[in-house]
Amino acid sequence: MELSRRRLLQGIAGAGAAGAGLALAGCAPSAAAAPTDVVDFHGPHQAGIATAVQDRLAFMTFDVTSTSRADVVELLKSWTTAAEAMTRGAAVPGAPPDDQVPPADTGEAAGLPAARLTVTVGFGPSLFTGPDGSDRFGLAARRPAAFVPLPALPGELLDPARSGGDIAVQACSDDPQVAFHAVRNLARIGRGTVVARWAELGFGKTSSTQGSADGDPGGTPRNLMGFKDGTRNIVGTDDAALDQHVWVADADGQGWLGGGSYLVARRIRMFVEPWDRDRLGDQEAVFGRFKDSGAPLTGKAEFDAPDYAATGADGPVIPANAHIRLASPENNGGLRILRRGYSYTDGIDATTGTLDAGLFFLAYMRDPNQFVTLQRKLGTSDALNEYIRHVGSGLFAVPPGTSGPDDWWGRALFS
Repeated sequence: MELSRRRLLQGIAGAGAAGAGLALAGCAPSAAAAPTDVVDFHGPHQAGIATAVQDRLAFMTFDVTSTSRADVVELLKSWTTAAEAMTRGAAVPGAPPDDQVPPADTGEAAGLPAARLTVTVGFGPSLFTGPDGSDRFGLAARRPAAFVPLPALPGELLDPARSGGDIAVQACSDDPQVAFHAVRNLARIGRGTVVARWAELGFGKTSSTQGSADGDPGGTPRNLMGFKDGTRNIVGTDDAALDQHVWVADADGQGWLGGGSYLVARRIRMFVEPWDRDRLGDQEAVFGRFKDSGAPLTGKAEFDAPDYAATGADGPVIPANAHIRLASPENNGGLRILRRGYSYTDGIDATTGTLDAGLFFLAYMRDPNQFVTLQRKLGTSDALNEYIRHVGSGLFAVPPGTSGPDDWWGRALFS
């Protein structure tokens, strides 16, 4: 009797909340969310890209273990249903409460507000073509020409255990438990079809999509080096810039990705101990900005335009290898990316006894070559390289948003 009960529970747990149209699970839904706490789930683009950056991040990648295309489709349908509910502050849909089976929702977000939760999904190149060149799920012919694994880039020493993945899930929220709840439940629903590959938790947003005059009381956030980060980022309401630099157009290649984007995720280790011992003038020369105000070295206020032609007694006021000079659109033919960065800390590096901390860098763009072009330049010449190293990486094609309750992530790709 005990054996059959265990088998029953294993089968139910594997199914998770696959029943998209069922009643709410056996845990109380979260408190009704105020309209300002809820970010619209449906729309032409997935939320969590141009959305104003939230305070917390839970990021996880998965490898598909099933060989069935139908399993992947069912997974994406179930994930979409669950994510839409969680972004409203509701529990994951599932079977009615039954004390003999696990509930469909893990319960740790019950009673919490939606806290501006967004859940964003992307597909890795390996979902389309296996390491042996096999067409895993009949998708190889639909893989965009630009969507190839990133080449080896200067300034990186990548850990395979923190790189790659068939599917990525990015959950952002103003509450860390709400963000974690989202990826935990998707992982639970996916059991039997996918397995988690690697994950990162982020805090203290280090880039802004909000702009300088939207009333954000926190101002431009700072990274773990103490500098304002995201001053010249694309503003989430700048439709012209988003269309030019972030959203994939139907004419760019595969139509299923129109309205979507490409995501490059990079785990960037910061060597904060030597950085903390460097004098202030050197730190400011590395970034090309004043640490306190965030102003460029040629200006007085944060949003003053940098003057890259200005010179002083020792040469350019903003050094030739300063980070902002090398990354600026003016010096890269107008090239821009949309940044969503979060600080991370993963305890102590057991080898060196130093902090394992840095920046989890999320960059959205219309073409992956935008990142490749910038990183080849930065990885070769940036003065910041003395204090950082790229140690994890992933590239993902992020499909467009869903049109309504009957739509699901990746429908146009699999249809």
